[in-house]
Amino acid sequence: MNELSVALSRGVARVTEAALGPYQSAVIRIGFSLTWLLFLLREFPHRRELYGPTGPWGWNLAKQLTADNHAFTALLWSDSRLWFECCYTLAILASAALLLGWRTRTASLLFMVGVLSLQNRSVFVGDGGDNVLHLMSFYLVFTRCGQVWSLDARRAARAGAARARGEHVAADRVGPVLWAVLGGALGTVTLTGRFDNGWLVPALLWTAWAAFGLWWAAGRRPAWDQPRILLDVIANVLHNGALAVIMAEACLIYATAGWYKIQGSRWQDGTAVYYPLHLDYFSPWPGLADLMSSSGTIMMVVAYGTVMVQVAFPFTLFNRRVKNVLLVLMMTEHAVIAVVLGLPFFSLAMIAADAVFLPTGFLRRLGGLVARARERLVRRGGRTVPPPRSPEEATPGRVGFSA
Repeated sequence: MNELSVALSRGVARVTEAALGPYQSAVIRIGFSLTWLLFLLREFPHRRELYGPTGPWGWNLAKQLTADNHAFTALLWSDSRLWFECCYTLAILASAALLLGWRTRTASLLFMVGVLSLQNRSVFVGDGGDNVLHLMSFYLVFTRCGQVWSLDARRAARAGAARARGEHVAADRVGPVLWAVLGGALGTVTLTGRFDNGWLVPALLWTAWAAFGLWWAAGRRPAWDQPRILLDVIANVLHNGALAVIMAEACLIYATAGWYKIQGSRWQDGTAVYYPLHLDYFSPWPGLADLMSSSGTIMMVVAYGTVMVQVAFPFTLFNRRVKNVLLVLMMTEHAVIAVVLGLPFFSLAMIAADAVFLPTGFLRRLGGLVARARERLVRRGGRTVPPPRSPEEATPGRVGFSA
């Protein structure tokens, strides 16, 4: 009984004392924000046909659908072209801010609003990668994904270094202004009755807005040690819970996909991969598709290998070596799908979801290589770059107001 209580207390302490997986959460933040940003930029010339007022899925049809399924979308607050352009631009800016890790908490909320608004406006646009992005945009709100590889982390590291040298650190002014502006926007939208399709998204936005204000107030008062610790514990629990949900979601995607494939006759006889290679819609490189499909053995190996990897992956999480091998195989498979079938954004979304399982040591080495390459580039320009800080040396959530 004592051993059980000790193990339980250790588990509770591990979940509450720190936000686990800082590098993994940073990778999925970068991966999904980059995927959505590239998609928005690629479709910028066609944005009005896909999501705007000139699309085949008209404003009235979208209004009727969202009235039935209670899906959130800010695009249906007005049918004017100016409002659509503002929402599309905001989605691009929020994706870029989240990618860079600038005001990560606020950027993650605006990123979620942008994803939900555009995807729920035209539900028939996109592929399976949109479903993954839709879910992950919601989960990212609960993560502390700006601990490393972000502008927030760099700002916190510089402030911590200045305090260690005894220098005065100026109070953050951007955070409170951003908080006030977003609070005014939320209040206006709420009072005008725009949130009429459900309570989940507005409740989340208002809760996050209030939490940001409380976090700032606790950070401004040195005597508020206990409230600050409590807020930090709550943030850690939410982060670790969201990270676990993201991992479970990825496992569920592969498990269900694999078991459904087992039931299909085309996957059983090994010919399932052959047919999409000869569809015009999925053949950007017909010559490459013909070359791959010319061998029946290759088609059978790819079909059987895909099913086995997808079914086996959730069961290999407790064996690090086997898990890493299957992870490489799945990422390679998605990269091939991006090129051969012309589905780059679906593949990027799945690779970003897979990245949550990457080993911390590998991610640290990767970050070190990128940092050294950046240092060499900046040195050529005659500037000096400070060395990167680890999340143990600087935690952005504890310095200033980082909304």
